[in-house]
Amino acid sequence: MGEWSFLSNLLDKVQSHSTVVGKVWLFVLFLFRVFILAAGVDNIWGDEHGNMNCNTRSPGCKNMCYDKSFPISHTRYWVLQILTVSTPTLLYLGHVLLVIRRENKMRRRLEQKTGWSSRAPKYSDERGKVQLKGVLLVSYVMQLICKILLEAAFVVGQYYIYDSILIEQKISCSTYPCRAVVDCFVSRSTEKNIFIIFMLAMAVFSVLLNVVELLHLMISKSRCGSAPRGEYTPPPGSVAAEGFKGA
Repeated sequence: MGEWSFLSNLLDKVQSHSTVVGKVWLFVLFLFRVFILAAGVDNIWGDEHGNMNCNTRSPGCKNMCYDKSFPISHTRYWVLQILTVSTPTLLYLGHVLLVIRRENKMRRRLEQKTGWSSRAPKYSDERGKVQLKGVLLVSYVMQLICKILLEAAFVVGQYYIYDSILIEQKISCSTYPCRAVVDCFVSRSTEKNIFIIFMLAMAVFSVLLNVVELLHLMISKSRCGSAPRGEYTPPPGSVAAEGFKGA
């Protein structure tokens, strides 16, 4: 689990800048995907090539059958999937940190002035809490769309890479260097299929969460946009309020 700590620390920072549904997505990602992958899947798969038995001793035949049936290990495929799907969220985090840093500099310059500045920070407050609006809202929606497309692409790609969703107990191979039709038997095929179905279900559930979050943002922001807007009044005692009085 140690190799996932860096990714965990980065995505943990996204929670304070995400919606409630986004926090659920992170919970599902770590508890039901990363934790399961790090704790149990590697022990079940183990040495897939070494545990596969074939009814032949022809040199290279077993390697060819394994490479044809499993172009990439399921565990490595899921690791690649999790890292790729998490990338848009990390890019959004980088955008948020950039906005917070820029507005903190703007806030310090505003405190040094006595007059009112029209370019007051509008995305973050003094505690570093951001509001999903403007460019940050666009960035958040874009990362949601990218996660939906990437997750769906990996789910469909898993079927085309392995020619099926589940693993067959017996694999037949007749390509060179196999001299005839050779049957190879995969170890723990039933147990592996259970984990394949579980990981696939979690991927589909993650897509549904992203779609729900996208719809939630569209509905909530449309309601906020239709609400009447009042004139902005700076908080009493703030630097902006003092500057406004002086004007």
